[in-house]
Amino acid sequence: MIFVAVDIGGTFTDLIGFDDAAQSFVQAKSLTTPSELTQGVINCLRESGLAVGRIDELIHGSTIAINTLIERKGAKTGLVVTRGTRDVYIIGRGNRPESYNLFFHRHQPLVSRGMTREVSERLLASGEVYEPLKKASVAEACKALKAEGVEAVAVCFLHAYANPEHERIAGAAIKKAMPDVYLSLSHDILREYREFERMSTTVVNAYIGPKVGGYVKSLKSSLGAIGFKGDLSIMRSNGGVMTPEVATEKPVAMMESGPVGGIIASARVGVALGFPNVISFDMGGTTAKASLIRAGEPTLAPGYYVGGYASGHPVMLPMIDVVEVGAGGGSIAWRDDIGALKVGPQSAGADPGPICYRGGGTEPTITDANVVLGRLDPDNFLGGTMKLDAEGAKRGIKTKIADPLKLDTIAAAQAIVEIAINKMSLAVREVSVAKGYDPRDFALVASGGAGPLHVCAIARELYIPTVIVPLFPSHFSALGMLLADERHDFTRTVYADLASVDFGRLAKVHDEMVKDAKGSLRHIKDAAYQIHLDLRYMGQEFTLQVPVTLDQLKAGERKAIRTAFDDLYELRYAHHSPDEPVEMVNIRLGAIGKRPKLAFPSLGSSGTGSSGGERQAYFTSAEKPLTAKVYARDQLGAGAQIAGPALIQEHGTTTVLFENDRCKVADSGELIITIGAAR
Repeated sequence: MIFVAVDIGGTFTDLIGFDDAAQSFVQAKSLTTPSELTQGVINCLRESGLAVGRIDELIHGSTIAINTLIERKGAKTGLVVTRGTRDVYIIGRGNRPESYNLFFHRHQPLVSRGMTREVSERLLASGEVYEPLKKASVAEACKALKAEGVEAVAVCFLHAYANPEHERIAGAAIKKAMPDVYLSLSHDILREYREFERMSTTVVNAYIGPKVGGYVKSLKSSLGAIGFKGDLSIMRSNGGVMTPEVATEKPVAMMESGPVGGIIASARVGVALGFPNVISFDMGGTTAKASLIRAGEPTLAPGYYVGGYASGHPVMLPMIDVVEVGAGGGSIAWRDDIGALKVGPQSAGADPGPICYRGGGTEPTITDANVVLGRLDPDNFLGGTMKLDAEGAKRGIKTKIADPLKLDTIAAAQAIVEIAINKMSLAVREVSVAKGYDPRDFALVASGGAGPLHVCAIARELYIPTVIVPLFPSHFSALGMLLADERHDFTRTVYADLASVDFGRLAKVHDEMVKDAKGSLRHIKDAAYQIHLDLRYMGQEFTLQVPVTLDQLKAGERKAIRTAFDDLYELRYAHHSPDEPVEMVNIRLGAIGKRPKLAFPSLGSSGTGSSGGERQAYFTSAEKPLTAKVYARDQLGAGAQIAGPALIQEHGTTTVLFENDRCKVADSGELIITIGAAR
């Protein structure tokens, strides 16, 4: 069988394929085509040389969902709500995260007040009907929104998570009155309490739905046109994959579709090498991402804020916890109003790209700085298929940065890289130190086209002793997609005191969610189900997700569940309160459909690690270059050992080893680097 994964990034589109029978990999990389993203996928398939008709499954990850939202290029959207709740979405939460920021602004709603329509209906928190739905008010709302020319409609009624019947009736009426609009009903997206967050998630789904849904349909059609007959799967933010049909209905689940693949792969590689605790670090062309993995399992968050907590849009769906900063290979170096040097978050992207790409770029980037510092070989970029303009990169940095700051060009390039290192180190700190974990207890797994270039410097900054550069680092997110299982997450709000909760009711809710899951799973055979209860001490606002078994649920094992909560609380906060009452808020189900497990070949042969040449490059100082030995990674066998300073080149990236760093090639081909010194 042949499995292929394609990941669209801000600068490059990456493809990796694996032929299970031949035990061989195929990789391809092409510039992303922002105006027509599907073309980048087709270009990669053609470059790979694969017979498209022989591909059994293609897994795809893309940033189209989050980009549509951040760039505010979604559909004209209307919102239908319970009478009296028209302003919930606009008001949001009353907290002010940045109390002393004079320029602070709240989230900018995707739907204006004028495009929000109220209908007569009301449910109680228990799900009981307080006021029946008046269909005439729904018809009136449809008439008003149709006159406005809306392309999408979000429906979010008060307490619809407890009883979705009114939303179902209203949805049917809206679809009949406006058959061409994209419709999102809150109970289909999120069956969880918190009205603002549920409303925001539903609005986001409706806002991006037409564009993302159209993209998925276009991709499926384009692949079919070139002979693809296999299964198409879409990567989702929770680390699993879903069918194109589910992606079209719930595009909000694709928000972090691209980066999570690398996190899944980092967890698998770490466990295989004896490092169950790792930090995944992915630096691409536009951003750098970090995520913490404990005991071989990525950290799941119940949701996040697209655009940042202070003024972003809450999307409350389970996703792998990722911290992202605007520091990628294409991030632009610039001077602010007072002349201070900054790097990012603006990016040159794929078009026009860094200066050295010869694509018309005029602004110096991190990639340009690495070329000037000698860390990238202009004649051996992407295996020599793309020649870099080193002189152009040097002129750009000199003109835009060095001369205005009265710096030497090399010093300016070094400063650009150092600022980027500091920004990325903060992202790694945020997923570790800020959450109570010591980064020195973790290995750092580097991926992305620019990750191996900078990972050893970040490890030095944070005293991380071990760095792992996996196979195919520049295609690592795509590789992770090959390893991902199908996954769907379901949540139901069931509010009760743990001491008196009706476990029979919980078991019934669990069975309902399993039924819903089976309707969504493609790989239903041998499916696994994970159960969590959201618990908290009485009077608290936020919860902890406590894993429980189905046997515990059916047997009503309150004491065991309470003990598990106290233990988790102790682990997270270093204290717990065994005498305080505990209440339950939600029950969660993770439905996992097992995809075929791929048995990747190991490297096999041993190697001496002999150098293929030398190059002058700048490492920690701009004053004097060092002579670095240059290695071709595909010539390194298992057991090869390398001492820094050194540059290990491969098709999509270069690994930079500093002085006193030691690298050993694992039996399966990964580079395991021991960091020689920390700052």
